[in-house]
Amino acid sequence: MAKRIVILDANRCVGCQLCMLACSRRLGFAGYEKSAIRVRSAGGVERGFTVIVCRACKDPPCARACPENALIPRTGGGVILKPERCNGCGHCVEACDIRAIWMDEEVQKPIICVYCGYCAQFCPHKVIMLREVEGA
Repeated sequence: MAKRIVILDANRCVGCQLCMLACSRRLGFAGYEKSAIRVRSAGGVERGFTVIVCRACKDPPCARACPENALIPRTGGGVILKPERCNGCGHCVEACDIRAIWMDEEVQKPIICVYCGYCAQFCPHKVIMLREVEGA
């Protein structure tokens, strides 16, 4: 079965960004820049935080927007990036309805969740988890 990251309860997020660090670290990087998951303030401490990560769309607009077919729709939703096909145009970033794709400025390729769940293992408040989803 396909898997995706789900937000269990965004109200529990304290903005620690450990999920972001874990995602970057999985790829061998320190810092937040290479993370495929983002935590943003929703308007100060009183309003909490927003967790932004690919929701694994069944019919992903990012894949439809890619002129090079570098984003392959995945069974169960979401996409798989074929970096050798990507020309760095950024159409996928613009097409994402929830703004869950970022451009890696260093290599001019999109940063997109690979649905590994590593980030969820480091969330101390169980805000996110990796969940199996039905196939397309």
